[in-house]
Amino acid sequence: MKFLAYHGVSPQETIVGNDFTVDVAYAFSAEKAIASDDLQHTVNYAEVFDLVKKEMAQPSRLLEHVAGRILRAIKEACPQLTSLEVRVSKHHPPLGGEVDAASVSISEQWLV
Repeated sequence: MKFLAYHGVSPQETIVGNDFTVDVAYAFSAEKAIASDDLQHTVNYAEVFDLVKKEMAQPSRLLEHVAGRILRAIKEACPQLTSLEVRVSKHHPPLGGEVDAASVSISEQWLV
């Protein structure tokens, strides 16, 4: 998922914004969805996108904070998940040199 967002420590980053990518990977038992072909038996990735978009719209200083908020929002909305990973990448961060991206990845795995 790609977003223009206003996360960063420097004041300019919160004014000008930057390009970000968010990757979400999750696991759950898909047996019901495989058998039923019914949206209610799976994780609706359009809803996941909306959750990510909402969190990306709230400026934060740290990528870790953004990734943690996204992880908590998805985990709360999708109780059927057994693992979840969120990676937030800031493209071309203002570091005084050529850097493609700075990324933070947070993951959780739990027993059900």
